[in-house]
Amino acid sequence: MLIAIPQSMHFEAALPLQSGASLRDYDLSFETYGTLNAHKSNTVLICHALNASHHLAGVYEGQPKSKGWWDNMIGPGKPLDTGKFFVIGVNNPGSCFGSTGPMHINPDTGLVYGADFPVVTVEDWVHAQARLLDALGITTLAAVMGGSLGGMQALSWAIQYPKRVRHAVVIASAPNLTAENIAFNEVARRAIVTDPDFHEGNFYQHDTIPKRGLRIARMIGHITYLSDDVMNEKFGRQLRDSVINTVHKNSRAYKYTTQDIEFQIESYLRYQGDKFAEYFDANTYLLITRVLDYFDPAARFGGNLSLALAQVTAKFLLVSFTTDWRFAPKRSREIVKALLDNQRDVSYAEITAQHGHDAFLLDDPHYISVISSYFDRIDQAMGAGA
Repeated sequence: MLIAIPQSMHFEAALPLQSGASLRDYDLSFETYGTLNAHKSNTVLICHALNASHHLAGVYEGQPKSKGWWDNMIGPGKPLDTGKFFVIGVNNPGSCFGSTGPMHINPDTGLVYGADFPVVTVEDWVHAQARLLDALGITTLAAVMGGSLGGMQALSWAIQYPKRVRHAVVIASAPNLTAENIAFNEVARRAIVTDPDFHEGNFYQHDTIPKRGLRIARMIGHITYLSDDVMNEKFGRQLRDSVINTVHKNSRAYKYTTQDIEFQIESYLRYQGDKFAEYFDANTYLLITRVLDYFDPAARFGGNLSLALAQVTAKFLLVSFTTDWRFAPKRSREIVKALLDNQRDVSYAEITAQHGHDAFLLDDPHYISVISSYFDRIDQAMGAGA
């Protein structure tokens, strides 16, 4: 099993943000896997999604249950083979997994940032990642890759730093959020900010955690990550065992209720919400859902995505999943069309998979084969000096 070693780098120089604010004296947590080659040409940057981190693969020493979130994709002999590539995962500013975020001290006030942590964007994250690569002496990426919000970062890398990216792998993503997606994010945020324990984002000083809001936010999000087929297959209309037993023993004694957990899907969502509320920061959730909302590279070009991608030079692989209704295949095809409008090199795979948006994290054979083949071609091109 691959052993992961967490690392951290401190940056004193201020990072200018799109909001007009800046972030100074900040830390970025990251992990690396594999070996950087002599030409420093085999680096693959992985960009994480909403509730993930820099811990991509393997486990931490002595912690067998600490498997990285994309362990099925990254490692020796896996689709992104760390025997060939030097893989980097970076935790973005504002997150809650080590990099400077709302839970950390604001150097300007000496107090916890809390709600005062500056709003960040995908573009800000990409600039922060570029600074880390600069510090590591890496000027060119063999590829940048991500799913969902991570795919937005990969797309933005190709736009912001066209000369530094040879390949961009954009999975289950979109060029911007639909109104429906923004609406889901807003309902989740309202659940958090209206929790009495939120205290306008300053719950740290009150020694509380808005767990009720976080639970609901996670339940809402989790519903959107799964397809209707998967939920029906896994849960259907099944009642919990305790409820079934009561009904079978004496149906007249069964107490119908509007508040108890009756169905298996309810129990599952409550479990996911409870687990999430134990480890995720509420202010981070607000920040990162706004990062999703704000991403729209075509906005500066009157909504014309083709113009937004005119300066891109990277080759692209885009992957979508048929049952992903939150980031539907048609959104990936918008990016494909804009790239083709600019006569760019682009491959596209639309995977028939039943798992909805979460499919990008799973082991669908067709999906895994597409990624493996693409990185094999990148490796062969590097060997040929391309």
